[in-house]
Amino acid sequence: MVTKFSEDKLRQDSSNHQPPVDLEMIARGVRLILEGIGEDLTRPGLQETPTRVAEMYQELTAGMREDPQEHVVPLPGDKHDEMVIVKDISIASLCEHHLAPFVGKCHIAYIPKDGRILGISKLARLAETFSRRLQLQERLTTDIANTLYEGLKPVGVMVVIEAEHTCMTLRGVRKANAKTITSAVLGGFRNDPRTRAEAMALITGKE
Repeated sequence: MVTKFSEDKLRQDSSNHQPPVDLEMIARGVRLILEGIGEDLTRPGLQETPTRVAEMYQELTAGMREDPQEHVVPLPGDKHDEMVIVKDISIASLCEHHLAPFVGKCHIAYIPKDGRILGISKLARLAETFSRRLQLQERLTTDIANTLYEGLKPVGVMVVIEAEHTCMTLRGVRKANAKTITSAVLGGFRNDPRTRAEAMALITGKE
């Protein structure tokens, strides 16, 4: 069975020179996986599964075709000189080792320089863009921090991510509820332990 995808599903943003998603190719691969595990592709519950999975992967990797720098644009006319923190940003990504999801929370803190700030939604969009890619949590954390630090040029940046990896909780060691915590600390947060401790206390809610 050949699935036809509408043109709007196939259109991609090529601004960062990534090739468009080939939904038909993904669907073919899904059919092979289903056949490989011994499933019957003709049964009603699976007839549209290759299409649905292809569209899911297109959505979960959308960040590959987005430019994260677009979200790092200072607000014109608005200034602030104290620490800014956006915490508990929900993220969902795919571990590049097993193509298994990992989900969790991202916390972003920065200290403005010369009053330059971002709209708070831009921090969430930055995390979303990098998470919607094949990722490692460690690289995801660093990518967010480096992009914010290079684009906004603040005094300091701190990014902390805590996530649950299904490649660890559902397979392998099968340790349910295990969480991985990663951090990236740049500039003033790295150089001043007291400022770093203040940010961590605000993120964790612990003094």
